[in-house]
Amino acid sequence: MTDGRIERVEQELVRGWLHLPEVSPREHGLVLAHGAGSTCDSPLLVAVASEFAAAGFAVLRGDLPYRQLKPTGPPLPGSCARDREGLLRAVSLMRAHTGKVILGGHSYGGRQASMLAAEQSDVAELLLLLSYPLHPPRKPEQLRTAHFPSLRTPALFIHGTRDPFGRIEELQ
Repeated sequence: MTDGRIERVEQELVRGWLHLPEVSPREHGLVLAHGAGSTCDSPLLVAVASEFAAAGFAVLRGDLPYRQLKPTGPPLPGSCARDREGLLRAVSLMRAHTGKVILGGHSYGGRQASMLAAEQSDVAELLLLLSYPLHPPRKPEQLRTAHFPSLRTPALFIHGTRDPFGRIEELQ
């Protein structure tokens, strides 16, 4: 099976690519956000979207609002709330194609997805967090997990063994 067709998406706060499978989309769709300093065209997001689409999922890989305003570099100071608003709009767009949504992303994108799910427990049925940034490199005391106790959404963390933003032992 191929990954079907890919359509450009350009809406307020949502810009990216919608992968639609050849067959009717499965019950779940997937919304993916990129990491800080990256875009929705990162090789990781393209590969994940292609694999999920080939398995019959509709997938939206999108640029977060800060990236839409700034083509390179890290997120803008104070842009987190607007980035989460963009994710919320992307989830709404995905619900037009499938009933249930998996929300996730790589690093910063996954962090914003998890923070949105902590704020709104019904935003998605599942979280897919790729290389979640537990803390800044070499600063394990600065955990980015204060919102975890508020999470009610099941989450799958996928993490490498050499990630400076968190070791496997820290994730466990």
